[in-house]
Amino acid sequence: MKTVTKDVLKSTANKLMFDMSDEQYNQLVEEFDILIKQMNLIGEIEGVDTAEPMTFPFDVTNDYLREDVATAPEDKEEVLKNSADVVDGQIRLPKVVK
Repeated sequence: MKTVTKDVLKSTANKLMFDMSDEQYNQLVEEFDILIKQMNLIGEIEGVDTAEPMTFPFDVTNDYLREDVATAPEDKEEVLKNSADVVDGQIRLPKVVK
């Protein structure tokens, strides 16, 4: 596993076009050291390599959902009459970007 050093973090931050203070880099190196130690401890657990990955801790069933049944589409004119601003058969929405 690659060792996480201050130089590695600075190089990565440079590639992502941001920078941090030396204190923040030092703190991040310490946090990575803790994470790597914890990952090594997990790797020492017997049978961890053969365990099946868990996607969700509980069995979930969605019995309460209705069946998806195709129906006839709504009439275009009926839908458009509910809109306040219609242009060329389409609903005009407010501008959301500058």
